[in-house]
Amino acid sequence: MRTATIKRKTKETDITVSVNLDGTGKSEVATGIGFFDHMLDLLARHSLIDIMVKADGDLHVDYHHTTEDVGIALGQAVKQALGGMAGITRYASIHMPMDETLSRVVLDISGRSVLVFKVEFPRHKIGEFDTELVREWFHAFSNNAGVTLHVETLYGENSHHIAESCFKGLARALRAAVTIDPRTGGAIPSTKGQLGG
Repeated sequence: MRTATIKRKTKETDITVSVNLDGTGKSEVATGIGFFDHMLDLLARHSLIDIMVKADGDLHVDYHHTTEDVGIALGQAVKQALGGMAGITRYASIHMPMDETLSRVVLDISGRSVLVFKVEFPRHKIGEFDTELVREWFHAFSNNAGVTLHVETLYGENSHHIAESCFKGLARALRAAVTIDPRTGGAIPSTKGQLGG
């Protein structure tokens, strides 16, 4: 089983994250941020990755530290669970609709941390959640997972729908990219014979 648990404790947050890449999409998420919990729940459901997140953060300040640090820990957990990445599909490209919104998410489990994020939100907040934190989470996740990630909203009008299409798009891209391709015979999917350099 490709699993990992990451514990991260700073003066701002205390976080435990566990993942099972070969799960069924179960989630057990508690960050104290309702909208963020919703995004992580659907990330688990649509990726079929079991995700457990327990986060205690300085929410009295704002939601930034908790959101970013969960992205760091979840990225590290995914990277650890992938191990040597032998036999993975590696690439995925998804167009994800959410009502009037359409987003494109393209993923390469390359071992190289790159984020291209072309998403604009018509509102600064979704409830109490700052929309700028969506990019912060994606940056923290991609940087720590060691993935190349392109996220672009092609069109959309509702900030909730835009964020949801980005997270669902990542979920489906991860689902495809982490899948073991039996035709590879367990080989590393790179002409270099390794990923990450």
